[in-house]
Amino acid sequence: MTVAANSSSIQLVELEGAPGRKKIWVDLDNSPHVPFFRPIIEELRNKDYELLITARDAYQVRELLEYYGVSGRIVGRHYGKLRVLKAVGTCWRALALVAAVRKEKPALAMSHGSRACLLASTLLGIPNITLADYEFVAKVPTVKPTWLMVPSVVPDEALSLSGSKVMKYPGIKEDVYLSRFRPDLGLRKRLGVSPNALLVIVRPPATEAHYHNPESDGLLTEALRRFVGEADVTIILLPRNKRQETELRSVWVEDIASGKILIPDHVEDGLNLIWNSDLVVSGGGTMNREAAAMGVPVYSIFRGKIGAVDHYLVDQGRLVLLETVEDIRTKIKAVPRKQSKQLSRANSPALETIVQSVVSILENQTSKTGRARLN
Repeated sequence: MTVAANSSSIQLVELEGAPGRKKIWVDLDNSPHVPFFRPIIEELRNKDYELLITARDAYQVRELLEYYGVSGRIVGRHYGKLRVLKAVGTCWRALALVAAVRKEKPALAMSHGSRACLLASTLLGIPNITLADYEFVAKVPTVKPTWLMVPSVVPDEALSLSGSKVMKYPGIKEDVYLSRFRPDLGLRKRLGVSPNALLVIVRPPATEAHYHNPESDGLLTEALRRFVGEADVTIILLPRNKRQETELRSVWVEDIASGKILIPDHVEDGLNLIWNSDLVVSGGGTMNREAAAMGVPVYSIFRGKIGAVDHYLVDQGRLVLLETVEDIRTKIKAVPRKQSKQLSRANSPALETIVQSVVSILENQTSKTGRARLN
């Protein structure tokens, strides 16, 4: 989701031909990628690297770029839930990225599972770092990233990407930006939520994703039914896009009109929504892991393949998987949560490891180029 609204904004300035400065291309393909890459971008800029940012107009990526003041070039959009349209759209976007990036001549491309970026960087001969936190991501046939970077809890045998160099970072993806989080203690009042209400954040499943399992939709409906039937409970419902929002508004008309269900009319800071809530029910991996990392009770209605990171959180008791309607009724503990005034502000080993890995790759490129010239 998102990071703190009161963090300093990033202004990305594209400089042409600056001597001695390595240019790094970052492609933001989905909404969680904006907060994830934000501190990475900031740290790399502090180290005097030049950043080129492209983004896909999908889910809430465009809105999040505006929300954080991050400047980037929008290239491509979402092409619907049909697999054939997804494949054609990915190829079209890859060609559009080639046209947008060719003249910039970046030394390195980075993304979090952007298949279009992987294709485009391969066509351009640009080394590519693909980050992933889920070992079952859809792969591009015959095309491999130069480097694959994953959390250390993902086992090597689950990756099956021969030809790519694997790097790992400690913790989970959400640790990268959680260290920059600042709680907004006035959020409930601003959204009109009673300080005495039990606040439940609900994130629907990604119905247009290739991995979507319709079982998640039934669990979402049952979870909403449970909470609208309980007194002193307020639900903040966070649709993934306008189409999903329209569908949900048509089904839950009365509960939205009564204020039992709130759908924010603008982009909100997802981490602060979680921080101010008593529990989270989500069909998406990122929000589940954000809540788990913050110590907020979280219940997953995701019904696809469960990755190593989620198994790790389940084993630690930080995430509860809901698999049936009965689980909705019996496993969710709807009780007020005692909130701390602040979160640990310690530096993130995950962030430091990722940034240092990028720097090492670029320095190694420079040293190889220097040796080639000497020879």
